[in-house]
Amino acid sequence: MSQFTQPRRLTTEEIPNIVNDFRLAARNAIEAGFDGVEIHGAHGYLLEQFMKDKANDRTDEYGGSLENRCRFTLEIVEAVTNEIGAERVGIKLSPFSDFGDCGDSNPQALGLYMVDALNKYGVLYCHMVEPRMENIDEKTECFHSLVPMRKAFNGTFMVTGGYGRQDGINAI
Repeated sequence: MSQFTQPRRLTTEEIPNIVNDFRLAARNAIEAGFDGVEIHGAHGYLLEQFMKDKANDRTDEYGGSLENRCRFTLEIVEAVTNEIGAERVGIKLSPFSDFGDCGDSNPQALGLYMVDALNKYGVLYCHMVEPRMENIDEKTECFHSLVPMRKAFNGTFMVTGGYGRQDGINAI
């Protein structure tokens, strides 16, 4: 088995470098011929770890309040949209997911806060994960809904999360 480095908290001083890495990656994608980029803020990865209160226990400007927890992701959205244009930027979010113990005490407020902020940047689309999956190939009853986020978002809104052909037809 490969050796892995123990995860550690990013320092506040490192965060601008990560934001810049996203900006450069977006520019490189466009220069390589891609039409756009999707910022991955879902599934327990770095951006979601900042946004969710179950994972983020920071006490600086990137922790605590909902606004602070979303700051890092929105700094990346701003940098990427400024670099390549909002019409080339989408973002994937999973506010209701608890993947890798990365949950939130108020996922609906998180989702609504993010779509409201994304509206200000004019991103092309928001791709959200419906809370219908516990594990791969294991559907669960969906007690939450992304409908309020869909209604609040001004751009194209995509949903994923355990849809088969018939489920998709029924949802439409």
